[in-house]
Amino acid sequence: MVIIIAGAAVVLLTLWVVSCRRRLAVMDENVNNAMTQIGIQLSSRFDALTALLNLTKEYAAQEAQTLIETIRFRRSTITGTSTPDDVLKQEDVIAEALGRICIVAERCPDLQANENYAKYMNAVDSYEKMVCTSRLIYNDSVTKLNRELRMFPTSLIAGAFGFRQREYLEAVEDSVDKSNMR
Repeated sequence: MVIIIAGAAVVLLTLWVVSCRRRLAVMDENVNNAMTQIGIQLSSRFDALTALLNLTKEYAAQEAQTLIETIRFRRSTITGTSTPDDVLKQEDVIAEALGRICIVAERCPDLQANENYAKYMNAVDSYEKMVCTSRLIYNDSVTKLNRELRMFPTSLIAGAFGFRQREYLEAVEDSVDKSNMR
């Protein structure tokens, strides 16, 4: 009888550990997926920004070429394993480029009046909104994972299987006044 009870306890403990491990793996994957989504949105935003820069070339070739080279040099891909700091660096590159485009647009009223300028600027803004939504999803996923990792006895299993708490994406102040973009 004792052997049966001990065997049942071992089976129940094993099932609980497996269940815990699976739940943590799903949560960890949700965080990775959310970070990847941010990367996709940032990549789309970079593409819209590049189109805007190509349009700017017609009005200020030297400035646009310098910006394009800067973006190529500083642009990196955001993946599921990227950190919040990686995202912030990419957002800084975008903010810097947008600021410089706005300066060019102020000097070139014809650029601001260009229909494509407004279209590309709206695309950049639209992708920014998608990045904000993706950030919310990422932070929500991180909250769920971190909360689970702090709970006892799950914390013991998490440590044994190498799960770790994740950092949040902090809110970013937009360094470019959106009203100046149009």
